[in-house]
Amino acid sequence: MSVTIRYFASLREAVGVAHEQIDLPPGVHTAGALRAWLRGRGPLWAEALAETRAVRVAVDQVSGDADTAVRDGAEVAYFPPVTGG
Repeated sequence: MSVTIRYFASLREAVGVAHEQIDLPPGVHTAGALRAWLRGRGPLWAEALAETRAVRVAVDQVSGDADTAVRDGAEVAYFPPVTGG
């Protein structure tokens, strides 16, 4: 399964890329499983996407959570929480 991952704001700065195309391993079918798998790629991802960090996710431009399904060809975006004033 192939997906496009987009990183925004401080996450983009932390991992050093704005987006990437990735072929996922078997068993990665949710946004939470993808985030966990990404953390295993190395220290940059482990820190940026740590479980203790507030990170929002959107799948195909719809806000989601860890249980949101990820399908082949999906766009998954990770970004820090945004507040307005």
